Amino acid sequence: MAEAERITGTPEPEPGSGADPTAGAEAGGPAEPEQGAGRGKRRIGALLLVALLVYLLDLGSKLLVVAKLEHHAPVEVIGTLLQFEVIRNRGAAFSIGEALTIFLTIIAATVIVVIARIARKLYSLPWALALGLLLGGAFGNLTDRIFRSPGVFEGAVVDFIAPAHFAVFNLADSAIVCGGILIVILSFRGLDPDGTVHKD
Repeated sequence: MAEAERITGTPEPEPGSGADPTAGAEAGGPAEPEQGAGRGKRRIGALLLVALLVYLLDLGSKLLVVAKLEHHAPVEVIGTLLQFEVIRNRGAAFSIGEALTIFLTIIAATVIVVIARIARKLYSLPWALALGLLLGGAFGNLTDRIFRSPGVFEGAVVDFIAPAHFAVFNLADSAIVCGGILIVILSFRGLDPDGTVHKD
């Protein structure tokens, strides 16, 4: 016994001392791990970084195309297969629901609130990426709804990516769709935002 404890570095209790090698956890020993400690650190920073990157790219691209391309002929990127053409969209992504601008603004704001609530228990990096894409895209289009004409909460979103035989969209729309697809994949794989994996 003494030889084994010498090798492992664990001191042998003196005879008659009554020392219990397991007593450390009860009196001043290592504390129980906090909830979520086994899942690593929270990924709020990653979520915010992705959201900020998406938002800045979306905002910068819209400012650029409005200044350079609006009221001009479409610019061919890949012949007629892909063009840049500025349009003002009062509907949802891909010009859907143009008569529901105020309701779409409320939905975008609700999405942001829901993501903020989920972020409190976010330990999964893939979920942080997915929610960051959604958050950045929602903020990008919400900025247009608030600050662009014809008025607050009724503003038209700037779309400019125009593939052939498809609706015109922007980078925020792309981020929202990619984030949604990633969430579906993560859900099918059983990965939750808190980092746990479940099998149905």
